Amino acid sequence: MLKSEKKLMKVLKGEKIWPPPLWMMRQAGRFLPEFRKLREQADFLTRCLTPDLAAEITLQPIRRFAFDTAILFSDILILPWAMGQKLQFVEGKGPILHPIHSEEDLKKLHPKQIDEKIEPVLITLQNLNKLLNNGESIGKASPGSVTLMGFTGSPFTVACYMVEGKSSKDFSTVFKMIYQNPDLFDKIIDLLAETTATYLCHQVRAGAEAIMLFDSWAGLLPSTLFQRYVIDPTRQIIDRIRQVYPLVPIIGFPRLAGTQLLTYIERTGLNTVGVDQYNDISFLNRQVSPTVGFQGNLDPLCLLYGGNMLQKEIHRLCHELKNRPHIFNLGHGILPATPIEHVEELVNTVHNLK
Repeated sequence: MLKSEKKLMKVLKGEKIWPPPLWMMRQAGRFLPEFRKLREQADFLTRCLTPDLAAEITLQPIRRFAFDTAILFSDILILPWAMGQKLQFVEGKGPILHPIHSEEDLKKLHPKQIDEKIEPVLITLQNLNKLLNNGESIGKASPGSVTLMGFTGSPFTVACYMVEGKSSKDFSTVFKMIYQNPDLFDKIIDLLAETTATYLCHQVRAGAEAIMLFDSWAGLLPSTLFQRYVIDPTRQIIDRIRQVYPLVPIIGFPRLAGTQLLTYIERTGLNTVGVDQYNDISFLNRQVSPTVGFQGNLDPLCLLYGGNMLQKEIHRLCHELKNRPHIFNLGHGILPATPIEHVEELVNTVHNLK
């Protein structure tokens, strides 16, 4: 089967497919017993940077559910780590970084060393591309049917972690810099826009057939700053990638963007956008050109609890978007406590839509 025949690639190129292709954010994760078993072998960062482990984790949900996308097992903070920012993942706390609070801190980063440091990630992609396109089936997935997707974080979201030094509900340290030292924050965003484009181009060169930009904290920004820190750097990255790879599909996901999502779609030039569960999909469907692809919107909690509401929401969402390019997905990552049976029900329901 040729790459152009993959369902997800067709949708990313603007076709309407029924039933829609399907995958889930964080599909390679703690809800899978095989993942929980494997995570005992190595810490999170080691798993990301060991090609055999990362490839195995990437393929686990494909074997079990035959999703239409295998998304690289990695993390959005690999990029600052590759530039030299100290990073560790602590159980129960998440990522911990040495925060950037000054020009001196920023100067300690070494963007020129990225090529060398990301080599394990690129090897993972190369190996996955060969496995997915060698004409053999992967578990329940048909030969050559699965699109290999690369990804990284968008500049604002990655900058939040780099400046705060950890996760946060409000990233108050970040906003202190934005309002008191905007020149420094601009320099961090500019550096990330440049290095993110480079990193994603490397991923495409290594075999990623599509890429996704996660801007998980975009919704924290007031409307006065959304253009400056979300739309502008996203546009820079897209323009840079398309200079080198004009045909590679790119999905943007500005989580919690609300009504700013309309401006994001218009000004970034993206033809596929991730939609979180807080957006009114019917409103967006009326407002956005039918040539723009939508991905997501199902509440992860709905999948967690299942039942009649899950069936109702699957049918509502798919039929609402039947007349535009649509990739079925969640509005955010699958929750670790989600029962396997609920995921199986979701997959079977989408595959058997009438």
